[in-house]
Amino acid sequence: MSYEKYIKKAETLVEAMPYINKFNGKTVVIKYGGSAMTDTLLRQSVIKDIAYLKAVGINPVVVHGGGPEINKALKTEGIEPEFKNGLRVTDSKTVKTVEKVLSGTVNKAIVSDFQKFGTLAVGISGKDGLLIEANKSPDDIGYVGEICKINPKIIQTLTDSSFVPVISPIGTNESGETFNINADHAAVEIAIALKATKLVFLTDTDGVRKDESDPSTLLSKITPVEIESMIKNKYITGGMIPKVKSCAKAIQSGVKSVHIINGKIKHSLLLEIYTNDGIGTIIEE
Repeated sequence: MSYEKYIKKAETLVEAMPYINKFNGKTVVIKYGGSAMTDTLLRQSVIKDIAYLKAVGINPVVVHGGGPEINKALKTEGIEPEFKNGLRVTDSKTVKTVEKVLSGTVNKAIVSDFQKFGTLAVGISGKDGLLIEANKSPDDIGYVGEICKINPKIIQTLTDSSFVPVISPIGTNESGETFNINADHAAVEIAIALKATKLVFLTDTDGVRKDESDPSTLLSKITPVEIESMIKNKYITGGMIPKVKSCAKAIQSGVKSVHIINGKIKHSLLLEIYTNDGIGTIIEE
């Protein structure tokens, strides 16, 4: 009988042990989106990995998107999705659909997934506990909000009670208006407010590349200063620019490290946190 596969499993556990000890009791904010949300098998794998983080002592906080589900719901209602500079144009009718889909359908489905693995989760939106206070964006795109304040008490209450908070990026103001919030921005601001040890973006890309068309140029580590240089020299372009700028802001505001990883790779979250090399791009000073 060969014990090789069991030995490899044991070696993996031993490699993970220092990281389990290091991050015990720490907060990790996970921006959950992309194929990891829409592909059924990947979705179950990611939820199981987050449940594992909770089981070994990390406090995961999940901030999710839901663009494909929103688009589908809007088309059902006869509304054609419209975007401007990467942000969804959100009129009074659209914002109601966005809230219904994000805070209802998507949010509660994620909570249910956690509970299938015996992990207690609570779904909330940025409205709950006035978590995400927002003002209307100055751009002419309707009910799209810019975050002006995060009130993290409700998150801390949940994590202290052994729940995984699952947050939909809906904001509000003191007048009770509803705003659609970019999920990446929400994850960054929540990570900063919580003084998170890590912020992880689950995406459909391997990370930051020096040449976007060449997978071999993946950067395993980059600093905020290097990010600015790469944007200036047009190594980072398009939709990756706002994402990496958000990452740099998180680091400059006290988050210890930010990770951009490919959620399409099975167990990418655990490989990034609990192995020596990781698999994506880490941003830190």
